[in-house]
Amino acid sequence: MQRIYMDANATTPLLPEVFEAMRPFWIEHFGNASSIHQHGQHARAAVDHARDSIARLLHCRASEVVFTSGGTESDNLALFGTLTPELSPTGEKTHVITTSIEHHAVLHAAESLEKRNIDVTFLPCTSQGLIEPAALIAAIRPNTKLVSIMYANNETGVVQPIAALAAIAHAAGALFHTDVVQAAGKVALDLSPHGPLKDVDLLTISGHKMHAPKGVGILFVRRNVRLNPMMHGGSHERQRRAGTENVTGVVGLGKAAEIASAWLKTEGPDKLAALRDRLEQGILAQVAEAGINGAGAPRVSNTANLYFDHVEAEALVIALDLKGLSVSGGSACQSGATEPSHVLTAMGLSPTRARASIRFSLSKLTTEEEVDQALALIPAAVAHLRDLSPTYNKPTLTSA
Repeated sequence: MQRIYMDANATTPLLPEVFEAMRPFWIEHFGNASSIHQHGQHARAAVDHARDSIARLLHCRASEVVFTSGGTESDNLALFGTLTPELSPTGEKTHVITTSIEHHAVLHAAESLEKRNIDVTFLPCTSQGLIEPAALIAAIRPNTKLVSIMYANNETGVVQPIAALAAIAHAAGALFHTDVVQAAGKVALDLSPHGPLKDVDLLTISGHKMHAPKGVGILFVRRNVRLNPMMHGGSHERQRRAGTENVTGVVGLGKAAEIASAWLKTEGPDKLAALRDRLEQGILAQVAEAGINGAGAPRVSNTANLYFDHVEAEALVIALDLKGLSVSGGSACQSGATEPSHVLTAMGLSPTRARASIRFSLSKLTTEEEVDQALALIPAAVAHLRDLSPTYNKPTLTSA
């Protein structure tokens, strides 16, 4: 059976070019990048090259790129590294704003901040999954120190008006952080002083969501932002993140950034969006009582989140998996959770419909043939599960 992978928002396969770039650093070039001998300096040169490649992808300074273990650490470092529980001169608590639809790396960090005597506001979203600038304006206070709003949602793919939101935060004197884990490598990101994201102070990327290895990521920290480290030890990463660099992972992320930079200049993003649209339209044409979560809102080119009424998402994921199609019921980090998606319920979906929603996330490796094969599997799987459902096509009882 040929397996079809449509869960790229959970993780992506390592590209062959990325693997080849990493290969020598497992065995031959094993040096510590902080050592001054030749082995160490070879590793340092590789780390510096990767940092430059990521800076080119983001249009920022190489010195503003901090290597971490991945998206979760970068999100936590952005929040805990910039916020303190100290009261203002007027006796007010430090205030931070985030949203109700963030990844749990931000949500749970924010909940922890609340326990540390920091005020947190969780902004609601619209039925399309959008954060409205007016809502942010209304929530900002004189003591707001940080606003953290994700660029593209990991479940729905909905893209927020980050440039406008960051400008609002800056006008109020607050720092702005955005998690671009699901946007990096899929959309152009320009952090230059005159670019669209000029007001973004901190930005999170995870390697394994853009065809690099797991266990590596970055936090962009604009040069005028003071960051208190969470990890203490050596003076790595300009004293912002202690610990010996994961040279092999860093090299892989750098190579993936080079590939993404080149891909974004081609028709790749448009072709990927066309495949996503082909999948969505094909499903809706064949399956009744189904719809797109986040329809009408701007979305990244690879993500489709659809509900299938009268079907349990977990059962559909299993049924499709048995047929060779890998998809997800939502965030991989919430796999096995009994509660419905916090993102979908925040958008106003009922718990029942949220539990009936499936995420299809494509990658630059997805083919037209795979989309067509998926369209041959999905309607039949939904129909079979609905036949088993007590809420679908109940027989009408007639009196004798």
